[in-house]
Amino acid sequence: MIRPVSIAAATLSLASGLGALPAQAQAPEAPPAAVDAPRAALPPDIAELRRQDERVLRLGYRLVTGNARFCADRTHTAGLLLHDMGAYGEGDTLRSLLGLTGDIGVQALVPDGPAARAGLQVDDTVLAVGDLVIADIPTKKAKSWERIETIRAKTESLLAQTGTLPLTVRRADGPVTLTITGEPACRSRFEIGEGGRAVADGHRVVIGPEFAGIDYPDPLLAAVLGHEFAHNILRHREWFDANGGRKQSTVRLTEREADRLMPWLLANAGFDPVAGAHFFERWGPRHGGWILRARSHDGWDERAEFILAEIPLIEAQLAQGDGADWATGFRREELPGKDLAGR
Repeated sequence: MIRPVSIAAATLSLASGLGALPAQAQAPEAPPAAVDAPRAALPPDIAELRRQDERVLRLGYRLVTGNARFCADRTHTAGLLLHDMGAYGEGDTLRSLLGLTGDIGVQALVPDGPAARAGLQVDDTVLAVGDLVIADIPTKKAKSWERIETIRAKTESLLAQTGTLPLTVRRADGPVTLTITGEPACRSRFEIGEGGRAVADGHRVVIGPEFAGIDYPDPLLAAVLGHEFAHNILRHREWFDANGGRKQSTVRLTEREADRLMPWLLANAGFDPVAGAHFFERWGPRHGGWILRARSHDGWDERAEFILAEIPLIEAQLAQGDGADWATGFRREELPGKDLAGR
């Protein structure tokens, strides 16, 4: 069975998902077809990773694009996920199964997202990102994740600075450069990691394949991703760094704040904001600790109540026809200690 050295290191998220995308002009001509299709069925673990990658990418894309107009820290997203065969335990075998002619391939695309509209295809072999030629990236003595991180940094820089992403891929008639016009987005990546947790680090949202709700319906999984995304928007990681680290009482307040912002984010992404409460009602009785609940979090039933208390505020905002403006309409928690500029 082919297993990645590190799932988080093997894949590269360039943002993420959607409901209704803004219209964009189609390319005047369809790019040449890809060189090869996969030659055989993927091993079950790789097929499952691809399914999860595509789903998290798609849901995350809806969150970052749907809330872009309210985010102070904005960039653009291409709606695609790349992976590096060199980061897998049996990369040569997987490369052959996917029909790739190089190490960097397209793992997943947001349906009708920017990269898909530009003509990119799953299992395209990527030869260059802008002027960064993949073959020129040093790999000798490099760790398995370093090349994909170099590519990630280049893609994020291009999207942030120009709003576009030129990718050169191999097609039947030779190399083809596709220019992806990115969609405005909040600055946050979404990716599958390892283990059974969902976490945010200020820049990324990472959910493990063993997380208890990984196979919940889309609105409920979007609620999990939205909660972690809220931590990034609210800059909780920075706040802890500026205030002596994580303390039980302040962790509880930041978790509550992320719970309360989550339904606003869901609403702007096209989901029912009540889905956050539904998640806790489903997840909580089995996984929320009940009488043995963690003191760093409110009880699952309390968390659902905090979410439901936000719904009238969100509905009032939506009734005005310009989205759920959490940038001005959301009430922050009173955190003890130093505040952050712009918080």
